[in-house]
Amino acid sequence: MNETLLERFIRYTKINTRSDERSNTTPTTKVQEDFLFMLKKELEDLGLKDIHITPGWFLTATLPANTKKDYAKVGFISHVDTADFNSIGINPQVIQNYDGRDIVLNKEKNICMTVEKFPNLKKYVGKTLVTTDGTTLLGSDDKSGIVAIFDAIIYLLKHPEIEHGEVRIAFGPDEEIGRGADSFDVKDFNCDYAYTLDGGPLGELEYESFNAAQIEYTIEGISVHPGTAKDQMVNANLIAAKIAGMFPEKEVPEKTEGYEGFYLLHNMETRIEEAKMTYIIRDHDKQKFEARKQFCIDVAKKIEQEYGNIIHYNLFDQYYNMGDLIKDDMRSVNIAKKAMENLGISVEVKPIRGGTDGSKITYMGLMCPNLFVGGENFHGQYEIACVEDMLKARDTVLEIVRLSQR
Repeated sequence: MNETLLERFIRYTKINTRSDERSNTTPTTKVQEDFLFMLKKELEDLGLKDIHITPGWFLTATLPANTKKDYAKVGFISHVDTADFNSIGINPQVIQNYDGRDIVLNKEKNICMTVEKFPNLKKYVGKTLVTTDGTTLLGSDDKSGIVAIFDAIIYLLKHPEIEHGEVRIAFGPDEEIGRGADSFDVKDFNCDYAYTLDGGPLGELEYESFNAAQIEYTIEGISVHPGTAKDQMVNANLIAAKIAGMFPEKEVPEKTEGYEGFYLLHNMETRIEEAKMTYIIRDHDKQKFEARKQFCIDVAKKIEQEYGNIIHYNLFDQYYNMGDLIKDDMRSVNIAKKAMENLGISVEVKPIRGGTDGSKITYMGLMCPNLFVGGENFHGQYEIACVEDMLKARDTVLEIVRLSQR
């Protein structure tokens, strides 16, 4: 209970909890199971109530109300898994009083995070940063969220004079591969509204997310010896390249921002005899989202018209824009705004250009916007976390709890 937020963060980030989209288990990796059991023991040591791991592998717990006044039941949710990047041997580096210059992550391997490439570093002058050693990710997404929630609970336990209602917390698996929230039990969690702590820099508040879908193309080619290939070979490599060329080149993640949707060629494996391509489809606007899905179907139809029945596709929705529901019940958003304003934090309301567990949880009936956690450059070797901003995330949780009196 005397462990600082920074000490806890470093301890957690050193633990590999990477998920695996190739696995069909829940969680998809044993390391996530182990981490959840470790967190369960730590919650038990704090004396929280109703601690259990649900059949869907969400670790949930309750800090009981300490007043008879009427407070809403508020939940705070983070995920334990890290993204698809090297997570073995994470060696966090702490930079006190950052000076605004380029950061040498690994002198031996000549890996440097430059201000030219990452101008966002200038925001952190004078603050304490945690970085990688240049060979792994850090795991601020979402261990910053976990430690902010933990630290808020510990603070409330140390300060019983702060009146609060029932506070629920949940830590879940496999968010990075889009599966974790599928097994979240809203009825078991039993909250009036909740928040995922899975955002980025200080002040971010997000309650609009993409509508998301995925399409998988399979192209059946015919491989014969090139010397006798005339009128016989069907080269799936070339057809896959043709499909890629049919997609609008400017509607991709690297050329869009804000509310602009995109197509992303996520995976492609090709040989002459067979090619497999996976696209993800994203748009905040539901009508444009449906049009994007139809475009992907039309691509397959055009290939079929030219080459015959050699292409097959599997199209499915992944999640929807939570803003379409939250806009009709803005309590959670308004309280979060007020909490940040009370703390002197400049609020930046913006759409999520990705997904959070909150997208699916909202469609299960629990409004669940997303809060900042104080990290940036997620999912890679240049990931950073700011200690002062993680503490601000903790303070935002505390202020939301305080403001939740009906």
